[in-house]
Amino acid sequence: MALAGTGFWPATATATPEEAKTLIKKIAGGAKLDRGKVKIKLPAVADNGARVSIMVTVDSPMTANDYVKAIHIISDGNPYPETVSFTLSPGVGKAEVAFYMRMAKTQKLYAVAEMSDGSIQMASGQISVTIGGC
Repeated sequence: MALAGTGFWPATATATPEEAKTLIKKIAGGAKLDRGKVKIKLPAVADNGARVSIMVTVDSPMTANDYVKAIHIISDGNPYPETVSFTLSPGVGKAEVAFYMRMAKTQKLYAVAEMSDGSIQMASGQISVTIGGC
């Protein structure tokens, strides 16, 4: 599994909801955004934004003919909307990723899954941050 992320460069500005939506449209490439197969597990409130646990699962058999190609995490409150992307293959066996994220403020996260048939699945969630971690 390959991992690529951004957010390692200092920045004072934050992404906007419009930038996050533009990135989602770019990933979708014109495909319809479906809901239902992606589940994002995150706390409703993060007492400390320095380390917030995020888990994303996608309902997929992960077979050679039906699998999740990539899972993208997009944020509308980080310096850049591209938070992290995971590339998957049928060999991983289960479409599930978990990671910790630093957050400076309350924000909305989107989990976008690219499926092998070209369809796009999405889920979103809001995290209220009481003490910023960035």
